Amino acid sequence: MADDIKGPLDGCKVIELAHIMAGPVCGLMLADMGAEVIKVEKETGDDTRRSVPPSIEGESAAFMMMNRNKRDIVLNLKSEKGREALLRLIKDADILVENYRKDTMNKLGLGYETLKELNPGLIYCGISGFGRTGPYADRGGFDLIAQGMSGLMAITGEGHGRPPVKVGAPVTDITAGILGAMGCLAAYVRRLKTGKGQQVDTSLFEAGITHTYWQSAIAFATNVSPGPMGSAHPLNAPYQAFQTADGWINIGAANQTNWLRLLKLIDAEHLAEDPQFITNADRMAHLDELEAELNNIFRLKPSAEWLDLLQQGGFPAGPVLSISDMHQDPQALAREMIVETDHPVAGAVKTIGVPVKFSDTPGGVRRPAPLLGQHTREVLAEAGYSTSEIDRMLKDGAAIAAN
Repeated sequence: MADDIKGPLDGCKVIELAHIMAGPVCGLMLADMGAEVIKVEKETGDDTRRSVPPSIEGESAAFMMMNRNKRDIVLNLKSEKGREALLRLIKDADILVENYRKDTMNKLGLGYETLKELNPGLIYCGISGFGRTGPYADRGGFDLIAQGMSGLMAITGEGHGRPPVKVGAPVTDITAGILGAMGCLAAYVRRLKTGKGQQVDTSLFEAGITHTYWQSAIAFATNVSPGPMGSAHPLNAPYQAFQTADGWINIGAANQTNWLRLLKLIDAEHLAEDPQFITNADRMAHLDELEAELNNIFRLKPSAEWLDLLQQGGFPAGPVLSISDMHQDPQALAREMIVETDHPVAGAVKTIGVPVKFSDTPGGVRRPAPLLGQHTREVLAEAGYSTSEIDRMLKDGAAIAAN
């Protein structure tokens, strides 16, 4: 880990007024690509600092995961001096990210219409539960609610008649953060060409909807809403998890060529002539029967034996790994998706690496997640405040520093 790793966004200044997950994911994506991200926290800190257990040496593992590569400053935005300091930071910023409820920033005098007068080139990214317009704009949003309302929980789970199931990961939070970062980058490209900033608006609700492309296509075409299918695919078969003698493996016969190759590799070519399974449409119409036939075969051998056979035959297949197993997977390690930071309190802390690789400006994990107010003095000094002015702000409660 080195502080001098340059990414493609080197020189881009981001102010993150965000908490919990969606906004911090957006900031994280930008920071990993080299942007200077200054996280502005309230006096009590991002609520994720209290998302424990688990913790490492008293530091929230969840907070440390979401906030590496950022510097941290604590400002009291209800005080005149705290708000003044933030405006000074925003004046030369490229991007601002916030995920507060509608009108929170306006009430603080920090809405987009106000800030664009101060900084016409500012890209203002707001991530919310349902977006800044429409009948639900005033509602708060959580991943669970967005998963349910976007249709995701209607297509996730074991099958009809079973209780609704959310995706295990907070997928709308994470996706909204990624969409926010994508929107910021698109707006940044335009600003580099025109000098003009703009507002970027996305939400957890829309993030969930983007994951329904296949199921929405089916519903549009048939006027029937698809339901949950376990690990199976709504359009192709067999494309799902199958039980082996000692576990589960995923099989990806997503086209006719792979279907016939699979049958040859598992010595089940007789199924190619079964009227139930000749075409993909046939297999989808008889998915239960297909699953039963293949499970009977796959249960005869352990996962490792099947995977070795299938991979040697060039067939797409893989194990169902636990999170801990994934952390030790040689491909994850080779792609530097598991890296380590040196935290000032927690010590050596593992984190997820950067998922996008660049040949000339790689970016990467440069610094651990910050302590609350760790960089308050440093950032204020860079903004032109003298030592005595900073001391006065700290004494008056307009800002908080870790030291």
